Amino acid sequence: MRILYSHRVQSRDGQSVHIEEMVAALRRAGHEVLVVGPGLYQQVSFGGESRLVSLIRAHLPSWLGSLAELGYNIPAGWRLWRAARRFRPELLYERYNLFYLPGTWVARQLRLPLFLEVNAPLAAERSQFGGLGLERIGGRLECYVWRSADRVLAVTGVLKRMICRAGAREEQVAVIPNGINPEEFAIEAEAGVEGRVVLGFVGFVRDWHGLDRVIAAMASAPDAGALDLVVVGDGPARVALEQQAESLGLARRVRFTGLQGREQIPRLVAGFDIALQPRVVDYASPLKIFEYMAAGRAIVAPDQENIREVLRDGVTALLFDPSRPDAMWNAIMRLAADADLRRRLGSAARAEIARGDYTWDGNARRVAVLAQRRVRIVAPAP
Repeated sequence: MRILYSHRVQSRDGQSVHIEEMVAALRRAGHEVLVVGPGLYQQVSFGGESRLVSLIRAHLPSWLGSLAELGYNIPAGWRLWRAARRFRPELLYERYNLFYLPGTWVARQLRLPLFLEVNAPLAAERSQFGGLGLERIGGRLECYVWRSADRVLAVTGVLKRMICRAGAREEQVAVIPNGINPEEFAIEAEAGVEGRVVLGFVGFVRDWHGLDRVIAAMASAPDAGALDLVVVGDGPARVALEQQAESLGLARRVRFTGLQGREQIPRLVAGFDIALQPRVVDYASPLKIFEYMAAGRAIVAPDQENIREVLRDGVTALLFDPSRPDAMWNAIMRLAADADLRRRLGSAARAEIARGDYTWDGNARRVAVLAQRRVRIVAPAP
């Protein structure tokens, strides 16, 4: 099957991981995939983004930034149209982005089936967290793009319901969560310091994750003296967390690795005894959870529906009530005191990857099955 993969991602982060892993998995499955995206994408290192995008976000009013996003549809649509005419795809696969319309336009003009991968309700998310100009237009365009796709691929059942409430038909939306290449995480953990338990976190470090409460408890809880914390990644909360650890006398027990290349993540996660997912929005499919599972780590995560779609409390993780301030710490201390429970949960989490086929190759197979009855060869217009 010839697949034209369209995206507007300008940064190299979790979004780029999903794009690159899905493309690689589809190619391993024997499909021919042509990727069409921003020209600057390949020039950005992991963890970075286009300088032009950074300048726009920093200096333009939100409404003007949204107009720039809409304007980008003209060159992007022309580029995608030319690629489709030349490549003659059987399926157009697009990673959804707000104000991004080329996939919808080209699929309609060439009568191609459009599969739309949706990882978040971006109109609501940007309105809440990042500021959104032209909010009403953004929301309407989001609903239009979702409803126009032949298949919408949502990463969680929670997100599927949100998409259906926006007007998509239930049978139109399939749930395909994030995945992992488990063989990359088949690394034996190095022996740690005797009597020490390492807590670990991977990802973009934000204030609302709640790592400050973990650091505060490490300093004040009477049984926390044997705990260390490793934070892998960067983000706006890092400086404050480093200052907090320093002020509490924990500088030697709390380590910030900074941004790490993807190839370093399996080795770092293998060094965790307890892997933390402190907070998460209620529709997400966190990539870090699949990394923790593949590495066989004991996981602490919030007890909410999107997490329960993958993890089972007391079987593959300890899930805590996110509404209770002390619940996460109580789960951490329970695991810290019970090495057998950590091993049992970690082994079950790793086995769950295979049982649920939470892999990129598995996701590629699911996409191919969904596409089988919809694809057809479209000849280029004369």
